[in-house]
Amino acid sequence: MRKDGTFIFEAKEGQPVGSALYHEHLKLTNKSHIAEFAGYLMPLWYSSISAEHAAVRQKAGVFDCTHMGNLEVAGKNAETFLNAITTNNVAALQTGSAQYSYILDAAGNVLDDIIIYKRDAEKFMVVVNAANEPKIKAYLSALQQGNASTEGKQIKFAEIRDMRDLKSGSDCRVDIALQGPESAYVLGKIDLAVSKQAQSLKSFAFFETNIAGIDCIISTTGYTGAKTSFEIFLHPESAAKLWNLLIEAGAVPCGLGARDSLRVEAGLPLYGHELDGPFNISPFEAGYGWAVKLNKEFFIGKAAVEKTAKNYEMKVVRIELPGEKGIRPVRQNDSVIINGKCVGWVLSGAGAGNRQIAIVYAEKDKAVEGTSVGVYYLARNEGQKNKGKKESVKRGEQLEPDIAGKIVSRFEKF
Repeated sequence: MRKDGTFIFEAKEGQPVGSALYHEHLKLTNKSHIAEFAGYLMPLWYSSISAEHAAVRQKAGVFDCTHMGNLEVAGKNAETFLNAITTNNVAALQTGSAQYSYILDAAGNVLDDIIIYKRDAEKFMVVVNAANEPKIKAYLSALQQGNASTEGKQIKFAEIRDMRDLKSGSDCRVDIALQGPESAYVLGKIDLAVSKQAQSLKSFAFFETNIAGIDCIISTTGYTGAKTSFEIFLHPESAAKLWNLLIEAGAVPCGLGARDSLRVEAGLPLYGHELDGPFNISPFEAGYGWAVKLNKEFFIGKAAVEKTAKNYEMKVVRIELPGEKGIRPVRQNDSVIINGKCVGWVLSGAGAGNRQIAIVYAEKDKAVEGTSVGVYYLARNEGQKNKGKKESVKRGEQLEPDIAGKIVSRFEKF
């Protein structure tokens, strides 16, 4: 821990392991389509990214999310503990509802974006990003041992369990995501009553049930922008059974490629790109200031993030560009141009039909919806450098864009 409250974490190197569904993936695709992601061997695609993207937008897709971290926070201090270490108001949660939030360190750095599920008054489920799971576990341990700053506040600690650890027994839970307009229909082919109950829920709600003999939690959450979105939390030993039932019922298996293109199209942030990352992007800059409740009496990082909320000059916006066949895709760090000047940089980009969507980090006062915008492609090889293409561009530099588009709404629902 640094003097300013920054939490320091160094990830340990290790061999990637297969997810709970690894052997099912090998039945559907070959090993060349499987790559390391966050310490796990995960499918990039089965058929193609574009086909799987279209399946989620038009029908239903199923995703292996069993690599996502899942922690149980329980006991009489569970709510007050979570309220002290997260930015949103956990006290506002009702049993059966979920909440998007952030874990910050005392310096205001985003350690992860999370979803908290309230199972009862003294039991919460916290889903964290796979890449950040070791860091969040280390941070919670450091807080408990006094090795991370609580800004001088006394925090009552709760009981924390890793719900993906088989030592949790029958309580163990991993995640399978079912996304897209026909998701309820697919669920209904397995259990009509469960499907009807799932359809009755508002967004960010859940219920505990049994489907095809499998105890599970079904929530109306997701990472694709689909209005009909379910995540199903179940024991890893039952994951293969449900995965295959969903595919037999009509869900298209989808890999990490489509998961990324769908979230970019919808404008959803990825930690390390639109949150934290090289630019140390805050929730306010990312468009999620509503999930940081500055009216709460206290949460770790509040003092630091209050300053950011008042003073930030850059923000995350979504832009639309041509994406027909033959058009060069934009990439991370390409320069964003407005009125001939660099005002920011591309954070993520993806194709979506005959258009491409990029999420960019740009000057707040210039990045207004509807504004014409261009992108300058950075040099990607020696040949391009020899032809005068720049390897990097600073804010304020004058440049001619290589492709033109416009700023569109920050988020999109499908």
